[in-house]
Amino acid sequence: MGKYPITQAQWKAVASLPKIERDLSLNPSNFSGNNRPVEKVSWYDAVEFCQRLSKATGRDYRLPSEAQWEYACRGGTTTPFYFGETITPDLANYDGNYIYAQGPKGIYRQETTPVGKFPPNAFGLYDMHGNVQEWCADAWHNNYKDAPTDGSVWIENGNHSPLRGGSWDLSPSYCRSASRIYYSFGRDRDHGSSNGFRVVCGAGRTL
Repeated sequence: MGKYPITQAQWKAVASLPKIERDLSLNPSNFSGNNRPVEKVSWYDAVEFCQRLSKATGRDYRLPSEAQWEYACRGGTTTPFYFGETITPDLANYDGNYIYAQGPKGIYRQETTPVGKFPPNAFGLYDMHGNVQEWCADAWHNNYKDAPTDGSVWIENGNHSPLRGGSWDLSPSYCRSASRIYYSFGRDRDHGSSNGFRVVCGAGRTL
């Protein structure tokens, strides 16, 4: 799994590659910065990114399943956040006007921050809480009944996929490892400047 959400520099490099199924804007983001996460991307944009990257590298890149995302986010923990029972704006980028549990209020930055600004989890992954909420590959399900038991993508028809991790403009409860966000407009909308993604690569797999 990617150490960071896909950055704007990475996005621009891949969006410059030949089209597979859909056009991609080279600069979709509202908050510009090569080392900031790309945002204002739909689920279909993220899938196109993965397809182009896979073709260019000969490796299998895709969005993570929900199960993979949460396992990676937790980093072996069982607490609401990978750094403990609560969260502060010194540990992640979210709307610091709101608190979780007994955590303090703090700064509301009102924008994304460069990736890697805050402490990583035990797996060495950054920005799993806050900054941009991240698309997962699965179709949306209201619960985990009949979900795959091997962490694979839960594929069904539909136009909704879960977003995980919270973002710079959401309260801390949405940043919890277990929080699941249903985006009512569907996969083909970018939800302003809150939606980003990271990728996984099939270990040892080539196309």
